[in-house]
This record gives sequence, structure tokens and C-alpha cells, in this order.
Amino acid sequence: MGPMELSILSPDYTFESKSISMTVEPRQSLYIIVPKLLVRGLLVLLLASVMVALTGWAVLAIYYGDSHTSLLQTLLAIGFGLVGCATLFGIWYKRWRRGLLVIYVVLFVAVLGWWFNIEASSDRIWQTETAELPYATIEGDIVTMHNIRNFNYRSETDFTPAYYTKAYDLSKLNRVDLFAVYWMGPAIAHTIVSFGFGDQEYLAVSIEARKEQGEGYSTIKGFFRQYEQIHIVADERDVIRLRTNYRKDPPEDVYRYRLLASPESVRQFFLQYVKTINEEKDRPSFYNTLTANCTNVIWKHASIFPGRVPFSWKLLASGYTPEYLYEMGRLDTSLPFAELTLRGYINPVALALGDGTDFSQRIRTE
Repeated sequence: MGPMELSILSPDYTFESKSISMTVEPRQSLYIIVPKLLVRGLLVLLLASVMVALTGWAVLAIYYGDSHTSLLQTLLAIGFGLVGCATLFGIWYKRWRRGLLVIYVVLFVAVLGWWFNIEASSDRIWQTETAELPYATIEGDIVTMHNIRNFNYRSETDFTPAYYTKAYDLSKLNRVDLFAVYWMGPAIAHTIVSFGFGDQEYLAVSIEARKEQGEGYSTIKGFFRQYEQIHIVADERDVIRLRTNYRKDPPEDVYRYRLLASPESVRQFFLQYVKTINEEKDRPSFYNTLTANCTNVIWKHASIFPGRVPFSWKLLASGYTPEYLYEMGRLDTSLPFAELTLRGYINPVALALGDGTDFSQRIRTE
């Protein structure tokens, strides 16, 4: 071995090795500490994100309260918002985190407990359009529907209220149609189901938010138990013609699609509606923009269908519901969907009919 090799294998190498080891240890510990700090930071950031969402929900829930907003509710909403902001700031500091989180959780649980104790009511001063709740009585195959709405419209806001009672024979129930009503682009539609008894009698059901006198509809308020739910049972000359002939600001485009289903499925679907309508009269429930609206409640009613269509985002973006039903084979697929939609556009026919008594027959050109 040469002198260089001997020096490398000399006892001095051990010292150098230890020295190197000593200088590496801080780096190794740094590699351990940095990921821990990063994980903790991400966890705190996740907690902060959840708190922002919960605080926003709680502030709006307190502000809207039980149907009407008072000065006290406004002050309490502001107060909870301030507590939420203080907690969001404090969770980044270890010595403040636990105490602030305890206070926040206690207050949030209190809000949640109050929220779940808000009950739907039938005893409010309702707008004329939703003042009367329908209900049904059943004797064998005869279903008698009470409070079927059939207003006489001169304009959207100028009308004469009228209701009637009619008996329907389930043995004649042979069709169900879906009406999709558009007024703000292709993604959003109001959906109405109509049941046909033979070729002459049709009964439409529109699931809507039941509004009080002087109350407008707000999508945001619809998340916060501000509206009761109502199944408006109506003559098609009311609930469909209102949208084709009298809604002008904005105008509404109405499309009709016939659903494919066996007579027994249609019967069970109708009886499911009747069951809910009667329950709604005795035990009111809340309308919800996301979870209990005009489209997904129809989907819930359709639970009786064998092989019910799976839930889809196209039921949330209700304007795409007809297309989704077409894709699932629940509409006539012998025609391209675009042509089926074009044939189902009823506004021109409805406008030409005016007050014609054969409205339901004339809008069905199959």
C-alpha cells in the first residue's frame, strides 16, 4: 500500500468518521422536523377551512332564524361571526388554540341544537297561490283529490283563485309526463309531473317552496329552513299554462316528455305522491334548495320503480334531468334527444290555445 492508502486506513479515519457523523445528525433531524411542521401546518389549514365553512353556515342560520330575521338574530349572527374569526386567528398559536376551540365548539353545538328544533308549520299567512293544501281520500280504485288548483289568470299576478274536487279511477291511469320549465339557461329547470287517466283527464303536481305573504324566493334562504314544502296539485290549465302564457319576467320555456313505465309502476308512483301529499297536510316539512327540491323529491317518489335510476349530478343541475332520463332509457329513445326535445316544446301551441278547454289534449302531439 502507498502512503495515501495507509493514511486512509489509519486510526485518524475513525475520528473523521465520527466527526462527519456529528455534522450529519443535525441535517437528519432537520429532515424529520420539517415534514412534521409541514403536516401540522396542513392540519391547521384544514381545520381553518372547515371552520370557515361552519362559521359561514352558522352565521346565516342564526341570521335567517325561524322564518323572520329580528334585530336580536342579526346581533347574535354578528357575535358568532366574531367568535369564529377570533378562533380562526387563534388556532395558529398553540397556547390559545385549545381554549378558543372549546368555546367555539360549545357555541356551534348550541346553534346546531337550536337549528334542529326549528319545526315546519302550516300556521302562517300564506301567499294566495299556496294557501290551500291538497289532500286525497282513497276507496278501492277511486282516489278523490281535494283542493285541485285551477286559477283563472289575467296575468301572472292578477288572477281569480279557484279550486275543485275530483275523483280519479286508478284503473284508467296509463301515463305520466315530465314537464321541464326553463328560464335561466340550460342547467336549471323546474320540473312538474302530470298523471294521465285515459286520454281526457290529467292531474299535474308541482313541488314548490310554500311562501308567506310578502315573501320572495331566495336560493340562499332555501338552504336555511325558510320555506315549507308544498305539492301543488293542479289542473294543467293552471300550473302549466301559467308558465307558457303568463310568466313574462323572465319568460319561461316549457318542454313535455312522456316517461316510459309499466301501468303498475305508474300506479305505485301516483300512490306514492298521494301518500306524501296527505302526510304534508298533517306533518309539514321544509323545502331545501339542495336536498328537497322539485327534482330530487320526484326522484325519491320514484323509489318504487324497479331499477330506479341512480342519483346523478344531472338531478342537481335539474335542467339536464330530461337528458339523463333519456340516457337511462326512461324516455323514447327511437328519436335523437334533440328531436324529442323539439317535439316536446309546447309554448307555441299553448299560446295559440289561449283559454281553450282542450289545453291538455292539444299540447300532446305525439
